[in-house]
Amino acid sequence: MSDVAYVIGFDDLGLEQIGVVGGKSAHLGDLRRAGFPVPPGFAVTTRAFDEIGLPTDLAPSEAKHVVETWPVPTPVIEAITAAYARLGDVPVAVRSSAVAEDAADASFAGVQDTYLWVRGVDAVVDAVRRCWASYFNEEAVAYRAGHTGTPPGMSVAVQLMVDARVAGVMFTLNPVSGDRSCVAIDASYGLGTTVVGGEVTPDSFLVSKVTREITRQTVGEKAVECIADAELGRTVVREVAPERRARLSLEPHEVLRLADIARGVERHYGRPQDLEWAIDRRGDELFLLQSRAETVWSQKPQARPVVSADPLAAIAATYLGSLKPG
Repeated sequence: MSDVAYVIGFDDLGLEQIGVVGGKSAHLGDLRRAGFPVPPGFAVTTRAFDEIGLPTDLAPSEAKHVVETWPVPTPVIEAITAAYARLGDVPVAVRSSAVAEDAADASFAGVQDTYLWVRGVDAVVDAVRRCWASYFNEEAVAYRAGHTGTPPGMSVAVQLMVDARVAGVMFTLNPVSGDRSCVAIDASYGLGTTVVGGEVTPDSFLVSKVTREITRQTVGEKAVECIADAELGRTVVREVAPERRARLSLEPHEVLRLADIARGVERHYGRPQDLEWAIDRRGDELFLLQSRAETVWSQKPQARPVVSADPLAAIAATYLGSLKPG
């Protein structure tokens, strides 16, 4: 644990602390402790959010206004300041991590806020406050109302920012067909926000878990990329040159490395995963930025294999089934 109750470093986090740091931070800490390449960071706990002292009878819009305008409690600022100093004066990603977020049966992805390339303790504290306020976004409130029984509580993840050359998402199954024998990867230039937000048509890859071969790869348009602008101190979106659009954003060895890591995370949790990743621009180092349970196909019952008394018929059925598009 950290020396303050309002902040816990990723290296001290595990899944047993979801109730105080939310699903996103707890999984990042758990993966980092398990040896996966997760950038360092810390969680601002639900206790810090509770220190605001919001009246319980406020409407969501009123609560959001209060969070946006009331001062952040001094002990919370001091805790964030100390934790950020341990990271160094570096750009960070500040991301909402609600307690109910990234659960096995629900995902709050996209309904609360994320701020990228935040630098300086004052900017970090302000970004944490804005993440807190996003707990009362209309979409977040509606999502919680539609998932009765989800636990309350708001935490924030503060993570070393990866200056990504290429980034994206991957699933440890085919998100179109539900086929669990492959890893599906989407990739595009720059930060992964363009892929997650649907701003680009990314490159796509399928990798067989059985043979470890790339069975399909498609060049996406990749018309824009989101990159860090050091002079402006924020991210900007720019057009991608035609010659870069025309080629794949990942080399084969990078695709296979990503697939290997995805399979490792799936084994670690024992169920299909939905992951975000990035490859650093300078050192080509690969990082995991998030992992959560896949919540579409994994909720559906798996078809039972047909058992045949004839071994040759069984082999033929397996072979023919592998020829089906997926």
